[in-house]
Parts: sequence; structure tokens; C-alpha cells
Amino acid sequence: MSLFTGSLYFGQVVIGPPGSGKTTYCRGMQEFLSHLGRKVVVVNLDPANEGLPYPCAVDISELVTLDDVMDGLKLGPNGGLIYSMEYLEANLDWLESKLKHHHDCYFLFDCPGQVELYTHHNSVKNIFAQLSKWNFRLTAVHLVDSHYCADPAKFISVLCTSLSTMLHVELPHVNVLSKMDLIEQYGKLAFSLDFYTEVLDLTYLVEHLSLDPFFKKFHHLNVKLAEVIQDYSLVSFVPLNVQDKESMTQVLRTVDKANGYCFGDREERNLQAMMSAAVGADFQFSTTLSVQEKYMEATGKTVEDEVMDL
Repeated sequence: MSLFTGSLYFGQVVIGPPGSGKTTYCRGMQEFLSHLGRKVVVVNLDPANEGLPYPCAVDISELVTLDDVMDGLKLGPNGGLIYSMEYLEANLDWLESKLKHHHDCYFLFDCPGQVELYTHHNSVKNIFAQLSKWNFRLTAVHLVDSHYCADPAKFISVLCTSLSTMLHVELPHVNVLSKMDLIEQYGKLAFSLDFYTEVLDLTYLVEHLSLDPFFKKFHHLNVKLAEVIQDYSLVSFVPLNVQDKESMTQVLRTVDKANGYCFGDREERNLQAMMSAAVGADFQFSTTLSVQEKYMEATGKTVEDEVMDL
């Protein structure tokens, strides 16, 4: 019999490629939610995570670590991560016994970064499915580094990976473009920022890609990939600067809508108070706006035009 009965437990499973900012996101979201008065715990499901920057309520390293698996079974990092997730799946009673101590909490699951775990391997998918059976209402928050927007070929690849992950994981899904505060370092975008967040007509992106002699011979393949993405019409992104309260609020509200979590009166008041104070130098939403305004110049639109469109 399950230890979770009667109550619903809400949370996020944070996934994405290595270096996309999952651990940083978990730390920032934990602090953000704590300021809102939400009781939140972080569960580390990444056996490769060392020196965690946040207080961790449940840590998979107590069960299995990547270094031990690699040394004991003579596996590489990828094989070690797959084995670790299979081992966790075989020992879900351990996870259940750890989670049961945290009632009335909001959960953040910091997951491994290996892409294969979310596109065609079943262990992580089965773990998420079991959490759902334990009355967890989870949203998959899929982080993608925003620097991929600066390279049309990489962006199409990211779209395909995101679509494959959404279809395989089978959870409410929110795609996030992380590190938006650093996007200017990666070069000028070919189109305005909303082209990438809303995944608008990819025909223009394919045409831009065909200007590269290396990709010109793959034009037909890229056209078909773009058609697959657009035919499903599932992929869009929420931009994120983890140091920006407005940006964190946008992501949180999108996640809460996806998993069915509803703001209580007390939390809503805390949120309004926090946002009214978001004028300090530590959280600069104007930075994100200035980036968006700069890349809107390519289409001749201004921020004011975008607001009027809304």
C-alpha cells in the first residue's frame, strides 16, 4: 500500500541538457517560492551532482552515485547514468520512504542531464509515472540554453529534442529558454525574440539556414524537420532570467497552470508585495526588456507595438 494517500502533492521535475542551468534553476526557484511562503523541498535525482548549492531534502547519492557505478561496473558517464536511473527505478521503495517525511510541501526534482533518458529510455519516464500514482501532480520544466537561438541549425535540433521529450515523458510540459541575461554574448539573433519563444513560421529559419553552404545540401531535410515540429504545434518557450523576479513569476505561473496548482490568497498577496518591490538593482527586468527590444529591430517592431498586440 502506498504511503501517499488522500492528499495531492505538487511540484516540478527539472530536466534539460547538461549545462542548461537545472541546478541553478532549482536553487533560484526554491528561494523564490520560499519568499512567497510556499513550503518547498528539493529532491536531487542526479547521481552526478556534487557540492549541491541548495539545501537538499532527498539526495539520490544516499542510494547510488555515478562515480561508484563507473568504478564498480567499468562504465562511462552515459552508461553510468542509465544504470543509476534503472537502479533507482528498481528501488522506488527507497524514494517513497524518503518523500513520505515531507508532507504539505512543494517538490522540485533536480534530474540528470543526459538527453537519452528523456527521449527513448524508459526508467525516468517510469519513475515519473510512479510519482503520479503517489498523487504527485508534476510539471516537466525543460530548460534549454538560450544561446541555441543564435544558431539556426542548433535551434532546429533543440526543437526536435524538446518535441521528442514532451511526447516521451508524458507530463504537463513547459519549455524554458534559460540564461536570457547572457543571450547578448552569443551574437545577434536572426529574428526577434518572440520568433523563438513562440516558435513562429520556421520557413524563415530554414531559409536563413540555407544561406550556410554546409547546410545548403540538407535543405530538404531541414524543411521536413520544420514541418514535423509545426504539425504538432506543441513547442514554445518561456524566457527565463533566474535573477529576475518578473521572469521567475512568469515561469512559475505557467508551471502552476500546467500542473493545476492554484495560488492561495496568502501566497498571492506575497507575490504582489514581492513584485511591487522588484525595482532594486538585484533584479533588473529592464535588462531582459532591453534585449528583447534590441532584437525586435529586425522586424521593425518596438516593445510598445508588442504590448499593443497583446
